[in-house]
Amino acid sequence: MDKHYRKAMKELQLELIRLQHGLSSSGKRLLVIFEGRDAAGKGGTIKAITESLDTRDYRIAALPKPNGREATQWYFQRYVAHLPSAGEFVLFDRSWYNRAVVEPAMGFCSPKEYEAFLDAVPAFEKLLVDDGIILLKYWLAVDQAEQEKRFAERADNPLKRWKLSPVDLTARQKYVEMGKLRDVMIERTHAVNAPWFVVDFNDQKRGRVNLIRHLLQQVPFEDKPIADVKLPRLKGKPKTEHITDKAVLVPDTF
Repeated sequence: MDKHYRKAMKELQLELIRLQHGLSSSGKRLLVIFEGRDAAGKGGTIKAITESLDTRDYRIAALPKPNGREATQWYFQRYVAHLPSAGEFVLFDRSWYNRAVVEPAMGFCSPKEYEAFLDAVPAFEKLLVDDGIILLKYWLAVDQAEQEKRFAERADNPLKRWKLSPVDLTARQKYVEMGKLRDVMIERTHAVNAPWFVVDFNDQKRGRVNLIRHLLQQVPFEDKPIADVKLPRLKGKPKTEHITDKAVLVPDTF
Protein backbone atom coordinates (compact mmCIF):
# COMPACT_ATOMS: atom_id res chain seq x y z
CA MET A 1 0.00 0.00 0.00
CA ASP A 2 2.77 2.49 0.91
CA LYS A 3 4.61 1.96 -2.38
CA HIS A 4 1.37 2.29 -4.36
CA TYR A 5 0.45 5.40 -2.35
CA ARG A 6 3.83 7.08 -2.93
CA LYS A 7 3.61 6.40 -6.67
CA ALA A 8 0.05 7.74 -6.85
CA MET A 9 0.94 10.86 -4.85
CA LYS A 10 3.95 11.62 -7.02
CA GLU A 11 1.75 11.50 -10.12
CA LEU A 12 -0.95 13.61 -8.44
CA GLN A 13 1.51 16.23 -7.26
CA LEU A 14 2.75 16.62 -10.83
CA GLU A 15 -0.88 17.12 -11.88
CA LEU A 16 -1.35 19.67 -9.08
CA ILE A 17 1.66 21.62 -10.37
CA ARG A 18 0.05 21.64 -13.81
CA LEU A 19 -3.20 22.78 -12.22
CA GLN A 20 -1.43 25.62 -10.44
CA HIS A 21 0.31 26.59 -13.68
CA GLY A 22 -3.08 26.55 -15.43
CA LEU A 23 -4.66 28.76 -12.77
CA SER A 24 -1.77 31.19 -12.93
CA SER A 25 -1.82 31.50 -16.72
CA SER A 26 -5.63 31.73 -16.96
CA GLY A 27 -6.25 33.96 -13.95
CA LYS A 28 -8.89 31.59 -12.58
CA ARG A 29 -9.56 31.57 -8.83
CA LEU A 30 -9.88 28.31 -6.91
CA LEU A 31 -11.28 27.99 -3.39
CA VAL A 32 -11.38 24.57 -1.71
CA ILE A 33 -13.08 24.04 1.66
CA PHE A 34 -12.07 21.10 3.86
CA GLU A 35 -14.55 20.19 6.57
CA GLY A 36 -14.89 17.10 8.73
CA ARG A 37 -14.63 15.80 12.24
CA ASP A 38 -11.56 16.33 14.39
CA ALA A 39 -8.72 13.99 13.29
CA ALA A 40 -10.46 13.25 9.98
CA GLY A 41 -7.33 14.21 8.03
CA LYS A 42 -7.91 17.77 6.83
CA GLY A 43 -4.45 19.09 7.71
CA GLY A 44 -2.60 16.09 6.28
CA THR A 45 -4.53 16.33 3.03
CA ILE A 46 -3.78 20.03 2.68
CA LYS A 47 -0.07 19.31 3.28
CA ALA A 48 -0.13 16.57 0.63
CA ILE A 49 -1.76 18.93 -1.89
CA THR A 50 0.61 21.83 -1.30
CA GLU A 51 3.85 19.88 -0.78
CA SER A 52 5.26 20.61 -4.25
CA LEU A 53 3.33 23.77 -5.17
CA ASP A 54 4.80 27.21 -5.71
CA THR A 55 4.28 28.91 -2.34
CA ARG A 56 3.60 32.25 -4.05
CA ASP A 57 0.37 31.11 -5.71
CA TYR A 58 -1.48 29.28 -2.95
CA ARG A 59 -2.62 30.16 0.55
CA ILE A 60 -3.91 28.13 3.47
CA ALA A 61 -6.60 29.76 5.60
CA ALA A 62 -6.89 28.18 9.05
CA LEU A 63 -8.56 30.87 11.10
CA PRO A 64 -8.54 30.83 14.92
CA LYS A 65 -11.66 31.62 16.89
CA PRO A 66 -12.81 35.23 16.32
CA ASN A 67 -11.46 37.90 18.63
CA GLY A 68 -13.70 40.41 20.37
CA ARG A 69 -13.80 42.79 17.41
CA GLU A 70 -14.37 40.05 14.83
CA ALA A 71 -17.23 38.65 16.90
CA THR A 72 -19.15 41.90 16.27
CA GLN A 73 -18.67 41.79 12.47
CA TRP A 74 -20.88 40.33 9.78
CA TYR A 75 -20.25 36.61 10.18
CA PHE A 76 -18.65 36.10 6.74
CA GLN A 77 -16.49 39.23 6.94
CA ARG A 78 -13.24 37.72 8.22
CA TYR A 79 -13.45 34.89 5.68
CA VAL A 80 -13.92 37.26 2.74
CA ALA A 81 -10.43 38.66 3.36
CA HIS A 82 -8.97 35.24 2.48
CA LEU A 83 -10.77 34.67 -0.83
CA PRO A 84 -8.49 33.97 -3.82
CA SER A 85 -7.24 36.59 -6.22
CA ALA A 86 -6.63 35.95 -9.94
CA GLY A 87 -4.49 32.84 -10.51
CA GLU A 88 -4.61 31.89 -6.83
CA PHE A 89 -5.45 28.63 -5.05
CA VAL A 90 -6.81 29.01 -1.50
CA LEU A 91 -7.41 26.05 0.83
CA PHE A 92 -9.64 26.52 3.88
CA ASP A 93 -8.81 24.24 6.82
CA ARG A 94 -12.30 24.62 8.25
CA SER A 95 -14.32 27.58 7.09
CA TRP A 96 -17.51 29.53 7.64
CA TYR A 97 -19.13 26.11 8.13
CA ASN A 98 -17.90 26.18 11.73
CA ARG A 99 -21.27 27.80 12.38
CA ALA A 100 -23.10 24.81 10.91
CA VAL A 101 -21.57 22.03 13.05
CA VAL A 102 -18.94 22.94 15.66
CA GLU A 103 -20.48 26.15 17.00
CA PRO A 104 -24.02 24.87 17.58
CA ALA A 105 -22.75 21.57 19.01
CA MET A 106 -20.50 23.40 21.48
CA GLY A 107 -22.94 26.19 22.31
CA PHE A 108 -20.73 28.86 20.68
CA CYS A 109 -23.63 30.42 18.76
CA SER A 110 -27.30 30.97 19.46
CA PRO A 111 -30.10 29.07 17.68
CA LYS A 112 -31.01 32.33 15.96
CA GLU A 113 -27.44 32.81 14.67
CA TYR A 114 -27.34 29.19 13.51
CA GLU A 115 -30.57 29.50 11.52
CA ALA A 116 -29.53 32.84 10.07
CA PHE A 117 -26.30 31.27 8.83
CA LEU A 118 -28.05 28.35 7.13
CA ASP A 119 -30.41 30.78 5.43
CA ALA A 120 -27.60 33.10 4.28
CA VAL A 121 -24.84 30.76 3.14
CA PRO A 122 -26.42 29.57 -0.16
CA ALA A 123 -26.81 33.18 -1.30
CA PHE A 124 -23.29 34.04 -0.12
CA GLU A 125 -21.76 31.13 -2.03
CA LYS A 126 -23.82 31.95 -5.11
CA LEU A 127 -22.26 35.41 -5.11
CA LEU A 128 -18.78 33.83 -5.04
CA VAL A 129 -19.52 31.39 -7.85
CA ASP A 130 -21.32 34.01 -9.97
CA ASP A 131 -18.21 36.19 -9.68
CA GLY A 132 -16.14 33.38 -11.19
CA ILE A 133 -14.62 31.69 -8.13
CA ILE A 134 -14.38 27.91 -8.49
CA LEU A 135 -15.73 26.63 -5.16
CA LEU A 136 -15.25 23.05 -3.99
CA LYS A 137 -16.56 21.80 -0.63
CA TYR A 138 -15.33 18.50 0.84
CA TRP A 139 -16.53 16.67 3.94
CA LEU A 140 -13.94 14.14 5.18
CA ALA A 141 -15.92 11.30 6.76
CA VAL A 142 -14.49 9.10 9.53
CA ASP A 143 -16.14 6.55 11.84
CA GLN A 144 -15.98 7.09 15.59
CA ALA A 145 -13.81 4.01 16.26
CA GLU A 146 -11.20 5.25 13.77
CA GLN A 147 -11.42 8.76 15.17
CA GLU A 148 -10.73 7.39 18.67
CA LYS A 149 -7.64 5.55 17.37
CA ARG A 150 -6.30 8.82 15.98
CA PHE A 151 -7.06 10.69 19.19
CA ALA A 152 -5.14 8.04 21.15
CA GLU A 153 -2.19 8.30 18.75
CA ARG A 154 -2.12 12.07 19.19
CA ALA A 155 -2.29 11.79 22.96
CA ASP A 156 0.66 9.35 22.95
CA ASN A 157 2.83 11.34 20.53
CA PRO A 158 4.48 14.54 21.88
CA LEU A 159 4.79 15.80 18.31
CA LYS A 160 1.02 15.61 17.78
CA ARG A 161 -0.42 16.54 21.18
CA TRP A 162 -0.84 20.15 20.09
CA LYS A 163 -3.57 18.90 17.74
CA LEU A 164 -5.78 17.97 20.71
CA SER A 165 -7.53 21.15 21.83
CA PRO A 166 -10.04 21.39 24.71
CA VAL A 167 -12.77 21.73 22.07
CA ASP A 168 -11.63 18.48 20.43
CA LEU A 169 -11.79 16.63 23.74
CA THR A 170 -15.28 17.92 24.50
CA ALA A 171 -16.50 17.18 20.97
CA ARG A 172 -15.58 13.49 21.42
CA GLN A 173 -18.79 13.04 23.38
CA LYS A 174 -20.89 14.67 20.64
CA TYR A 175 -20.24 12.33 17.72
CA VAL A 176 -23.92 11.59 17.05
CA GLU A 177 -25.07 15.18 17.59
CA MET A 178 -22.43 16.53 15.22
CA GLY A 179 -23.40 13.93 12.62
CA LYS A 180 -26.99 15.18 12.70
CA LEU A 181 -25.81 18.78 12.37
CA ARG A 182 -23.63 17.77 9.41
CA ASP A 183 -26.62 16.19 7.68
CA VAL A 184 -28.71 19.34 8.15
CA MET A 185 -25.79 21.42 6.87
CA ILE A 186 -25.52 19.37 3.69
CA GLU A 187 -29.28 19.35 3.12
CA ARG A 188 -29.53 23.13 3.54
CA THR A 189 -26.34 24.20 1.73
CA HIS A 190 -25.87 21.63 -1.06
CA ALA A 191 -26.55 23.43 -4.34
CA VAL A 192 -25.95 22.86 -8.04
CA ASN A 193 -23.44 25.71 -8.11
CA ALA A 194 -21.84 24.76 -4.76
CA PRO A 195 -22.30 21.04 -4.09
CA TRP A 196 -20.92 19.04 -1.17
CA PHE A 197 -18.57 16.15 -1.89
CA VAL A 198 -18.13 13.47 0.79
CA VAL A 199 -14.89 11.46 0.92
CA ASP A 200 -14.35 8.32 3.02
CA PHE A 201 -11.33 9.04 5.21
CA ASN A 202 -11.27 5.96 7.41
CA ASP A 203 -8.13 5.13 5.41
CA GLN A 204 -6.36 8.49 5.21
CA LYS A 205 -3.99 7.62 2.37
CA ARG A 206 -6.78 6.24 0.21
CA GLY A 207 -8.92 9.25 1.10
CA ARG A 208 -6.19 11.72 0.07
CA VAL A 209 -5.69 10.06 -3.30
CA ASN A 210 -9.44 9.92 -4.01
CA LEU A 211 -9.98 13.52 -2.97
CA ILE A 212 -7.09 14.93 -4.98
CA ARG A 213 -8.06 12.97 -8.08
CA HIS A 214 -11.60 14.28 -7.76
CA LEU A 215 -10.40 17.86 -7.21
CA LEU A 216 -8.28 17.74 -10.36
CA GLN A 217 -11.30 16.60 -12.37
CA GLN A 218 -13.41 19.55 -11.20
CA VAL A 219 -11.19 22.40 -12.35
CA PRO A 220 -11.30 23.27 -16.06
CA PHE A 221 -8.17 24.87 -17.46
CA GLU A 222 -6.19 24.87 -20.69
CA ASP A 223 -3.47 22.31 -20.10
CA LYS A 224 -0.38 24.00 -21.47
CA PRO A 225 2.87 22.07 -21.04
CA ILE A 226 5.34 23.59 -18.63
CA ALA A 227 8.36 24.66 -20.65
CA ASP A 228 11.61 22.73 -20.22
CA VAL A 229 14.44 24.64 -18.59
CA LYS A 230 17.96 24.36 -19.96
CA LEU A 231 20.64 25.71 -17.66
CA PRO A 232 23.29 27.75 -19.49
CA ARG A 233 26.91 26.78 -18.92
CA LEU A 234 28.68 28.58 -16.06
CA LYS A 235 31.47 30.96 -16.93
CA GLY A 236 34.53 29.71 -15.10
CA LYS A 237 34.74 27.18 -12.28
CA PRO A 238 32.11 26.90 -9.50
CA LYS A 239 33.01 29.22 -6.62
CA THR A 240 33.03 28.55 -2.89
CA GLU A 241 30.80 30.85 -0.90
CA HIS A 242 32.75 33.13 1.43
CA ILE A 243 30.74 35.15 3.96
CA THR A 244 32.03 38.19 5.80
CA ASP A 245 33.42 37.30 9.23
CA LYS A 246 31.06 39.85 10.78
CA ALA A 247 28.28 37.29 10.52
CA VAL A 248 28.08 34.47 13.08
CA LEU A 249 28.59 31.03 11.59
CA VAL A 250 26.23 28.37 12.97
CA PRO A 251 28.27 25.34 14.09
CA ASP A 252 27.81 22.03 12.29
CA THR A 253 26.27 19.68 14.87
CA PHE A 254 24.82 17.07 12.55
